[in-house]
Amino acid sequence: PDWGESFCMQPHLVYIANSSGIKVGITKEANLPTRWIDQGAVQATPIASVDTRQQAGFVEVVFKQHISDKTNWQQMLKAEDRHVDLISIRDGLLDEVGADLEELRGKFGDFLKLSDSPVQTIRYPVDRYPTRVVALSFDKTPVVEGVLTGINGQYLLFDTGVINLRRFTSYEIGFDTGEKVADTGSGETLSLF
Repeated sequence: PDWGESFCMQPHLVYIANSSGIKVGITKEANLPTRWIDQGAVQATPIASVDTRQQAGFVEVVFKQHISDKTNWQQMLKAEDRHVDLISIRDGLLDEVGADLEELRGKFGDFLKLSDSPVQTIRYPVDRYPTRVVALSFDKTPVVEGVLTGINGQYLLFDTGVINLRRFTSYEIGFDTGEKVADTGSGETLSLF
């Protein structure tokens, strides 16, 4: 019961984000914008606030009938400019799901507060996005080397592939920078091990 009070019976936000396309998600307000950055979103905005995690889940399900709740990480890492008019998309979605939201209000009372928050735009330090996404893994290759071309969300982008650092949270990882790559002039080689 104490855990439920601390984590579930707390206010949550329902948001839309533009990562590999428009997606819906839920989080606590204190997790923003970190949650969006982890997902590699370039734009995001809250669309509603609710009193509990369960209510956020019900609202998310309503929106999932129209947009995804997942990020296609390979698509996200290929796209350079994927900005859209997120406010228009939000408003259109709210029109589409209006009857379903009213049904939830009938079930839970006036628990749902719609948001008119502005869109937050997130920029990542990326010099070059990959044209073909190759996943790198410490489980398959204990030393990953390459020229670091950017960071997008929880991914390091190299000229040799990409690595999801969140996946290796419990691993002990070291890194070393190598000499400047003379023949291409593209920068320093970074080795993770």
